[in-house]
This record gives sequence, structure tokens and C-alpha cells, in this order.
Amino acid sequence: MSLHITFRLSQSDLDYFKGVMQRARENAKDISEQRIIESAKQLLKKVDQSDSTDFIRDHIGQLDTLINMVVDEGWGLIEEDRERVLSALTYFSEPHDLIPDDTPALGFLDDAIMIEIVCKALEHEIQAYTEFLEFRIAETNRRGDEAHEVQRADWLEQRRQQLHTRMRRRRDGQTDSNKTKSPFSLF
Repeated sequence: MSLHITFRLSQSDLDYFKGVMQRARENAKDISEQRIIESAKQLLKKVDQSDSTDFIRDHIGQLDTLINMVVDEGWGLIEEDRERVLSALTYFSEPHDLIPDDTPALGFLDDAIMIEIVCKALEHEIQAYTEFLEFRIAETNRRGDEAHEVQRADWLEQRRQQLHTRMRRRRDGQTDSNKTKSPFSLF
């Protein structure tokens, strides 16, 4: 049996979390990109080794996608987009977040809430990256081992550029296929 609970964050709630994120970014301004990524990976590992709820595990698991967006050389985010994702990951490099991680049952709840907010703010980036992964797998399977690396780079680069363009257009408020800009932004 499972119970689906939905809750809404008011504008003042969102403003609060936006302020928390801004403070985390300010505190992390001298932290290297590698350290930010390692901190997010450590959080994933801590949650995996904890007795956290499925709700927390499911939400924190989304960090893996954000980390991969930054480290996947094939995806090749331009600096502006890369900074948006890294900026989102800074909260998870904060050792003293809203609820200390070692608090039984609730320690990762703030992280789960923040990752949900982050994923909403980066929904176009995440959607484009997911489609890129699907395309890369499908094309690799279709072309088989005979696909030369140069050819692979050509077809992959073309699709990557299409998805990056669409991602930015959607994020910047231009619509296509009835998709609209998120009313909330952490950035």
C-alpha cells in the first residue's frame, strides 16, 4: 500500500527556499566545481546507506541526473547552462543545511524538497538531457559497433545542438508545442 501526498508551496515558501539557495550559492562561491559535484555524490551515497524513506530516496535520486548533466562530455553544456546546474547543486555541498542530515527520519527531507524545487526550475534542461540520453542509446544500438567515432560525433553533436537550442528557448519563455516558461526560478 502507498499513500500519495501532495502539497503546495506558497509564494512565500518559494521565496524562502530561493533565499536558502542564494545563501548556499554565496557560501559555495569559493568551492571548486569538482567539490560541488563530489558533495552531491556523497549525499546520494549517504541517503543510499541510510534508512531514509522511499519518498526521500526517490527525490534525492534525481541528483544523479543533475550530476551527469555536468560531467557528461557528450552533452557538453555551454558555460551559462553548466553554471545553472552547478548553482543548483551548491545547496547539496552545504554541510549545515536546513535540517541536519543526521536527524533520524527527517534529516534528508529538506534536501528532497530542495531537489524537487531545483528539478522544477531546471525542467527544460532535464527534459532535453533525458531525450539526449535516449537518442544516444537508440542511435548507438541502431548503428551498432560499425559506427565510427567521427560519424558518431557528427550525429550526436547535431542532436545535442537541437536539444540545447530548444532547452534555452523554453527556459527563456518562448513557447513551442504549448510548453511555457516555469513561473518560478531559482536563478
